[in-house]
Amino acid sequence: MNQGWHARDIPDQSGRTAVVTGANSGIGLITARELARSGARVLLACRDERRGKEAAARIRYAVRGADVEFAALDLADLSSVREFAADYREDRLDLLINNAGVMALPYGRTADGFETQFGVNHLGHFALTGLLLPKLLATPGARVVSVSSGLHALADIDMGDLNSERNYRRWIAYGRSKTANLLFVHELARRATAAGSGLVAAAAHPGYASTNLQTAGARMENRRTAERVMELGNRVIAQPASAGALPTLYAATAPGVRPDSFTGPRLLGWRGAPRPAWRAGWTRSDVAGERLWVASEQLTGVTYAGLGS
Repeated sequence: MNQGWHARDIPDQSGRTAVVTGANSGIGLITARELARSGARVLLACRDERRGKEAAARIRYAVRGADVEFAALDLADLSSVREFAADYREDRLDLLINNAGVMALPYGRTADGFETQFGVNHLGHFALTGLLLPKLLATPGARVVSVSSGLHALADIDMGDLNSERNYRRWIAYGRSKTANLLFVHELARRATAAGSGLVAAAAHPGYASTNLQTAGARMENRRTAERVMELGNRVIAQPASAGALPTLYAATAPGVRPDSFTGPRLLGWRGAPRPAWRAGWTRSDVAGERLWVASEQLTGVTYAGLGS
């Protein structure tokens, strides 16, 4: 892999259609902007209509002729996920970027009763991908890229307590949700290969990138000291969101990306150009991947027609 890979190296995306979740700010916004700059039609799948439309306007201002559009999607509400998929009228879907996420929040539940981090970071994207699967399978060269984190190393998935009801620790719950992202990619890649599909499922992580993700939890609880520490880290240590988006863009567009690959920053997994990233062995477990898959189908009511088992 070229360690100097940059957004300018994105191949021409003309004629391709992409969906980017959480595209109203941070890494998602950069990802959507650079895909649009490369010629793709991009749907900004966001929860907040005002912020989503503002993001689309910002991209059009930055990229002359950008083909971008806001589409409402709340990953914390499966009815919204189903509505988004039902309203998807594009002829094709080349790129599904499962980018949106929450981090280290106080304990909460989604509209469907799932622990928020597991529900948004994993189950919402699991349902979205499954509902859009017919479009993905019908589009030659389609890719699904899920944004995980190096912090998946904090915890393996706990199949006996997916909603962290017994003992909620915000960072452990976050790590489990990011492990779930990697297990999902592993199992999706395995099933796509077994079905003879050309669909590529890959994962990426941004390293330590300066976004509003770090401060959201502390702000929700009015923990001002923790919020200031996170803000200081964003200013002093973190790389900009534009650099944090590169692993996602690489996984989405670079030639030769392999199924079940994991791309992250070059320097200690924190910052720098994209390269293959370390991942915990438990994220490549066929047994765990299948168990989580089956549980996710049961919890969301979404089955993946066309991929089998």
